[in-house]
Amino acid sequence: MPPKPPVPRSLQRKPAKPGANGNGAKPSMKDTAVEVPVSVVGWLDERSGASPFLRGFLYRKVPKGTNWFYTLGSASMFAFLSQAVTGVFLAMYYDPDPTRAYESAARITNEIFLGELVRGMHRWGSTVMLLLVFLHMGRTFFFGAYKYPRELNWIIGVILLVLTLLMGFTGYLLPFDQRSFWATVVGVNLNSSGPVVGPYLADFLRGGPEFGAYTLSRFYAMHMLLIPGLIAALIGAHLYLVAKLGTTAPPWLKAEKSKALSKEEV
Repeated sequence: MPPKPPVPRSLQRKPAKPGANGNGAKPSMKDTAVEVPVSVVGWLDERSGASPFLRGFLYRKVPKGTNWFYTLGSASMFAFLSQAVTGVFLAMYYDPDPTRAYESAARITNEIFLGELVRGMHRWGSTVMLLLVFLHMGRTFFFGAYKYPRELNWIIGVILLVLTLLMGFTGYLLPFDQRSFWATVVGVNLNSSGPVVGPYLADFLRGGPEFGAYTLSRFYAMHMLLIPGLIAALIGAHLYLVAKLGTTAPPWLKAEKSKALSKEEV
């Protein structure tokens, strides 16, 4: 048989597009199911509008000469977070009762799995946090970062320092051994010697005129709820002001800049 002549291109049937049915029409939703990938980050951002805040908070200009001294504030914050996390785990096994507090602390150390590690992290972490806060305050003072327009941030930092000291003072009594008990007695008596508000402050800390059953529960409530809540709120305000006002350049760079300007004027 002779070969068939080729069909003209104009008469050839065009292949159906992917996803089309036999008639060349677009398929309905019943024919195919289209999967649309959803970005979790985009979904959250569309409903919260957090990207402008995060962009301004995380991506900001830093002055020339920024060094490791500027990380002391972040280190203090992470020390507080470590104290909060370890404190939650310790609170699961601690009993703030005067007759059972010491036994519960000993049980955490000797019997609970990783209890000695968590308690050690919490105990020595308090000292590390105090040291970091003092170093951060010293860096802020010697670098002149407390001056205009950052006076409010400096005041918040001073309050955070006082709250950190109170955090250590209230937590020292919780093991309720002889050393912590008598050290707290001395500390409260020192507060009672203060002018005007001293005796009232001592009565508030003791939960009455003398040390009793309510003293330990009051210290525990302040250590676990009141003071950490205040610290967390003030840290949020502190970070907001840092992001809004920025950080200051080291003082030696300012001195070099002023010398260069004075030479140009001459």
